[in-house]
Amino acid sequence: MVEKKTVKKAAKPTVKDKEKEVEKKSEAADFSGKYIQAIGRRKTAVAQVRLYENGKGAMIVNGLKLSKYFPGDTAANATSALKLTSHLRDFNVSIITRGGGKSGQVEAVRHGISHALLKFDEKYREVLSAAGLLTRDKREVERKKPGLRKARKAPQWSKR
Repeated sequence: MVEKKTVKKAAKPTVKDKEKEVEKKSEAADFSGKYIQAIGRRKTAVAQVRLYENGKGAMIVNGLKLSKYFPGDTAANATSALKLTSHLRDFNVSIITRGGGKSGQVEAVRHGISHALLKFDEKYREVLSAAGLLTRDKREVERKKPGLRKARKAPQWSKR
Protein backbone atom coordinates (compact mmCIF):
# COMPACT_ATOMS: atom_id res chain seq x y z
CA MET A 1 0.00 0.00 0.00
CA VAL A 2 1.28 3.48 -0.94
CA GLU A 3 1.15 6.25 1.63
CA LYS A 4 -0.08 9.61 0.51
CA LYS A 5 1.84 12.55 1.81
CA THR A 6 0.09 15.84 2.27
CA VAL A 7 2.19 18.79 1.34
CA LYS A 8 1.21 22.15 2.77
CA LYS A 9 1.55 24.90 0.27
CA ALA A 10 3.03 28.16 1.44
CA ALA A 11 0.48 30.94 1.64
CA LYS A 12 0.78 33.22 -1.35
CA PRO A 13 1.17 36.86 -0.49
CA THR A 14 -1.95 38.83 -1.27
CA VAL A 15 -2.08 41.98 -3.33
CA LYS A 16 -2.48 44.06 -0.18
CA ASP A 17 0.68 42.55 1.34
CA LYS A 18 2.64 43.37 -1.81
CA GLU A 19 1.32 46.94 -1.82
CA LYS A 20 2.34 47.39 1.81
CA GLU A 21 5.87 46.16 1.10
CA VAL A 22 6.24 48.49 -1.87
CA GLU A 23 4.82 51.37 0.18
CA LYS A 24 7.26 50.72 3.04
CA LYS A 25 10.25 50.60 0.69
CA SER A 26 9.29 53.81 -1.08
CA GLU A 27 8.54 55.62 2.18
CA ALA A 28 11.86 54.68 3.78
CA ALA A 29 13.86 56.02 0.83
CA ASP A 30 12.04 59.35 0.59
CA PHE A 31 12.45 60.59 4.14
CA SER A 32 16.11 61.23 4.82
CA GLY A 33 18.41 64.21 4.95
CA LYS A 34 17.86 67.74 6.13
CA TYR A 35 14.43 68.68 7.45
CA ILE A 36 12.51 71.49 9.14
CA GLN A 37 10.46 70.55 12.19
CA ALA A 38 7.46 72.29 13.73
CA ILE A 39 4.55 71.46 16.03
CA GLY A 40 0.89 72.25 15.37
CA ARG A 41 -1.98 72.08 17.86
CA ARG A 42 -5.79 72.13 17.84
CA LYS A 43 -8.09 71.16 20.74
CA THR A 44 -6.31 68.17 22.28
CA ALA A 45 -4.59 67.09 19.03
CA VAL A 46 -0.86 67.61 18.52
CA ALA A 47 1.02 67.13 15.25
CA GLN A 48 4.80 66.92 14.84
CA VAL A 49 5.60 67.93 11.27
CA ARG A 50 8.87 67.44 9.39
CA LEU A 51 9.41 69.01 5.97
CA TYR A 52 12.20 67.24 4.10
CA GLU A 53 13.84 69.45 1.49
CA ASN A 54 14.36 68.27 -2.11
CA GLY A 55 11.30 66.02 -1.90
CA LYS A 56 8.70 64.97 -4.41
CA GLY A 57 5.51 65.72 -2.48
CA ALA A 58 5.18 62.44 -0.55
CA MET A 59 3.20 62.80 2.68
CA ILE A 60 2.98 60.26 5.49
CA VAL A 61 0.83 60.54 8.62
CA ASN A 62 1.50 57.98 11.38
CA GLY A 63 2.98 55.54 8.86
CA LEU A 64 0.12 55.81 6.35
CA LYS A 65 -0.29 57.93 3.24
CA LEU A 66 -2.08 61.22 3.83
CA SER A 67 -5.07 60.22 1.68
CA LYS A 68 -5.53 56.97 3.63
CA TYR A 69 -5.21 58.53 7.08
CA PHE A 70 -7.43 61.53 6.26
CA PRO A 71 -9.98 60.32 3.67
CA GLY A 72 -12.01 62.69 1.54
CA ASP A 73 -11.58 66.45 1.44
CA THR A 74 -9.85 66.64 4.82
CA ALA A 75 -6.47 65.84 3.23
CA ALA A 76 -6.80 68.96 1.05
CA ASN A 77 -7.47 71.03 4.18
CA ALA A 78 -4.26 69.73 5.76
CA THR A 79 -2.14 70.72 2.75
CA SER A 80 -3.67 74.16 2.19
CA ALA A 81 -0.54 75.94 3.48
CA LEU A 82 1.64 74.14 0.95
CA LYS A 83 -0.79 75.07 -1.85
CA LEU A 84 -0.84 78.74 -0.85
CA THR A 85 2.95 78.96 -0.95
CA SER A 86 3.15 76.72 -4.08
CA HIS A 87 5.42 74.16 -2.40
CA LEU A 88 3.10 71.17 -2.77
CA ARG A 89 5.69 69.12 -4.73
CA ASP A 90 8.88 70.58 -3.19
CA PHE A 91 8.86 68.84 0.19
CA ASN A 92 8.32 65.35 1.54
CA VAL A 93 6.23 65.67 4.70
CA SER A 94 6.39 63.26 7.63
CA ILE A 95 3.77 63.77 10.35
CA ILE A 96 3.20 62.16 13.73
CA THR A 97 -0.14 63.13 15.25
CA ARG A 98 -1.74 62.18 18.56
CA GLY A 99 -4.85 63.03 20.55
CA GLY A 100 -8.22 64.39 19.64
CA GLY A 101 -10.30 63.31 16.68
CA LYS A 102 -9.63 63.37 12.97
CA SER A 103 -10.85 66.94 12.42
CA GLY A 104 -8.69 68.26 15.26
CA GLN A 105 -5.71 66.33 13.90
CA VAL A 106 -6.23 67.79 10.42
CA GLU A 107 -6.16 71.31 11.78
CA ALA A 108 -3.13 70.51 13.94
CA VAL A 109 -1.32 69.20 10.85
CA ARG A 110 -2.25 72.35 8.92
CA HIS A 111 -0.99 74.51 11.78
CA GLY A 112 2.28 72.55 11.98
CA ILE A 113 2.94 72.70 8.23
CA SER A 114 2.32 76.47 8.30
CA HIS A 115 4.87 76.97 11.08
CA ALA A 116 7.42 74.76 9.33
CA LEU A 117 7.03 76.80 6.13
CA LEU A 118 7.54 79.95 8.17
CA LYS A 119 10.82 78.53 9.51
CA PHE A 120 11.81 77.68 5.93
CA ASP A 121 11.25 81.22 4.68
CA GLU A 122 10.04 84.18 6.70
CA LYS A 123 8.56 85.92 3.61
CA TYR A 124 5.54 83.59 3.73
CA ARG A 125 4.29 85.23 6.94
CA GLU A 126 1.98 87.66 5.11
CA VAL A 127 0.37 84.99 2.95
CA LEU A 128 -0.09 82.47 5.77
CA SER A 129 -1.36 84.95 8.35
CA ALA A 130 -3.81 86.48 5.85
CA ALA A 131 -5.29 83.00 5.39
CA GLY A 132 -5.40 82.53 9.17
CA LEU A 133 -3.09 79.51 9.18
CA LEU A 134 -0.58 80.75 11.75
CA THR A 135 -3.11 81.37 14.52
CA ARG A 136 -3.76 78.45 16.84
CA ASP A 137 -7.47 77.83 17.34
CA LYS A 138 -7.61 77.69 21.15
CA ARG A 139 -11.22 76.57 21.49
CA GLU A 140 -11.36 73.50 23.69
CA VAL A 141 -14.10 71.57 25.45
CA GLU A 142 -15.05 73.21 28.74
CA ARG A 143 -14.60 71.01 31.80
CA LYS A 144 -17.53 69.57 33.75
CA LYS A 145 -18.20 71.31 37.08
CA PRO A 146 -19.33 69.55 40.26
CA GLY A 147 -23.08 69.64 40.88
CA LEU A 148 -23.84 70.11 37.18
CA ARG A 149 -24.72 67.54 34.55
CA LYS A 150 -22.36 68.96 31.93
CA ALA A 151 -20.10 72.01 31.85
CA ARG A 152 -23.04 74.42 32.30
CA LYS A 153 -26.22 72.32 32.28
CA ALA A 154 -27.78 72.26 35.74
CA PRO A 155 -30.27 69.69 36.98
CA GLN A 156 -33.93 70.68 36.71
CA TRP A 157 -34.95 72.99 39.54
CA SER A 158 -38.12 72.28 41.47
CA LYS A 159 -39.70 74.67 43.96
CA ARG A 160 -41.22 71.93 46.14
